[in-house]
Amino acid sequence: MKYCSRCVYPAASAMPLSFNEDGVCTGCQVADQRRLIDWDSRLAQFHRVVDEYRCGNDYDILIPVSGGKDSYYQVHLATKVLNLKPLLVTYHANNFVPEGEYNLQRMREVFDCDHLILRPGEGMLKKMNRLGFRLQGDMNWHSHCGIFTVPIQVAVRYNVPLILWGEHGFMDLAGMYSYDDFVEFTAKFRLEHAMRGYDWDDLTDEGLTRLGRPELAEGLEEKDLKWAQYPSDDELDAVGVRGIYTSNFVPWDSNRHVELVMKEYGWRPSVEPFERTYRRFSSLDDRHDVGVHDYLKFVKFGYGRASDHSCHDIREGQLSRSEGIEHVRRLDHVKPVKDLARWLEYAEFDADEFDHTCDSFRDPRVWNIKGGKWVKANIWGTESDYGDVCLSAAETAAFIERRDQLKEGGDGQRNDLKRKRNERAPEAIAAL
Repeated sequence: MKYCSRCVYPAASAMPLSFNEDGVCTGCQVADQRRLIDWDSRLAQFHRVVDEYRCGNDYDILIPVSGGKDSYYQVHLATKVLNLKPLLVTYHANNFVPEGEYNLQRMREVFDCDHLILRPGEGMLKKMNRLGFRLQGDMNWHSHCGIFTVPIQVAVRYNVPLILWGEHGFMDLAGMYSYDDFVEFTAKFRLEHAMRGYDWDDLTDEGLTRLGRPELAEGLEEKDLKWAQYPSDDELDAVGVRGIYTSNFVPWDSNRHVELVMKEYGWRPSVEPFERTYRRFSSLDDRHDVGVHDYLKFVKFGYGRASDHSCHDIREGQLSRSEGIEHVRRLDHVKPVKDLARWLEYAEFDADEFDHTCDSFRDPRVWNIKGGKWVKANIWGTESDYGDVCLSAAETAAFIERRDQLKEGGDGQRNDLKRKRNERAPEAIAAL
């Protein structure tokens, strides 16, 4: 397995990633661009963009917020620097840690902004947790859908054309775009990347039958998922909805955001440490995001949130690569016992089924099977086993066959698997 020579990302990343002749990944290459940008000029451009959308008797801008440190920073910029009247919108996934809920509820107080929070029914959310996990190995799929759907619904309903997002995640982590692109939010990104090629109708009983997975049906109908339905092109065009990213106009650094919002607004990090990362100021809006959900990323791709956070901090000069590798060695593989127990009880899910389902999503580019154990190469140069294989004999044989096919077919086989996934072929999902 190839790793970036500067940060700790592997070639088998969950995001599109490539390397230059020096072995530096595209995420690090794009991060380097920030040092060459005239940020004063970018801020002036930011002012010019938002000035076009100022409304005398209406909201100037809509900001999707989670109550996290980056949300606070965005609203700080909008209200204190750009002098805008924002409407704040939140999709609430029902998994906030106590400090996260505290921070969220205080936003309308400290910023004196109107704040709409959509909270889907708990029973429906439990069904979505189970469906997302069984169908694509992602119990948080509903969150990705809600975060990138509800604010756009509200923008259409309240006639607020301009939406201010934070950073473009795939650009920030993996360098999908250049800072010269001034990338904006698109429905294509929402569906193909944030939502893995699935949409709300795929999780209804009718949609699951269409996908060839009727056994997963949870009794969901169209009327249960109104919050997940993206506006039509005609509705978007009528309002002129446009989504821009803050990180294109100001230098984006979560560590500095934390310092500012704690000092200015009394924002609180998590009191309790997370099981799978060294940070306490990220993902307070969803405890499972850095817990059991992130464990699935390790199961699939062989790395986790400690790698993500280390890459951020290495690029910002907060960590050395060797320090990042030690975080990866200590945390990436950890099975989050406390968080998993909470999710199993919440989602009413069996522990043995959890382990079996996890193993069905192992990426054969990353994982091998030796002596009934899952084995992979590590960034520090050795190979380790990471627990028992929980597949049947037939499933184990199928995994080994897929791995052999990948070794013979190279990237062409992997691209074929991606194509099948985008076509929503259920037989390809387990291979990814």
